[in-house]
Amino acid sequence: MKSKHSRTLVKTISWRILATSDTFLIAWIITGRFDLAGAIAGIEVLTKMILYYFHERAWNKISWGKKQIELPTQIFPYDDWKITRLQNYLNKKGHSRLAGLLK
Repeated sequence: MKSKHSRTLVKTISWRILATSDTFLIAWIITGRFDLAGAIAGIEVLTKMILYYFHERAWNKISWGKKQIELPTQIFPYDDWKITRLQNYLNKKGHSRLAGLLK
């Protein structure tokens, strides 16, 4: 499945909120002093990679914004799958005479 741009944008925004919350929490736990910024940055690199992995896996289970793409299952299909798909569409819409012309 291919994702829409709106899905990517929402994922980007939701990830930024999660990552910023993580940074805030770590900074608050460590006291937020500037002299500990290096320690916070080091921890943040690891935690954000782990959080992003699980965030991405969770979004992978959400079907919103994904498009189903139909592809042939053979390397060299004997009949053109695009023609077959168009014929099926035309038949479904009640244009069987037009679909018959594509054979």
